[in-house]
Amino acid sequence: MSATLSSAVPQLSRRDRAVLAAVAAGRGTVTAGRLLIDGLPCADQFVAARLRAAGVLETQVSGPARLTGDGVEALAA
Repeated sequence: MSATLSSAVPQLSRRDRAVLAAVAAGRGTVTAGRLLIDGLPCADQFVAARLRAAGVLETQVSGPARLTGDGVEALAA
């Protein structure tokens, strides 16, 4: 477990974990830099930036959202 994850895990809210679970289930995509779940924008517009900064979410400008290795561990914790 990395130093980033160790400090990030206690800060993950239920909403953050729900977003990670949706991404892990293949329901997350990125369009024009915005995270969509099931094709709908997240109500929390800052969740993607917060999860990227925590090192648990990998996103591109467009395409599927993916968990990092730390993201998989955080979701399992």
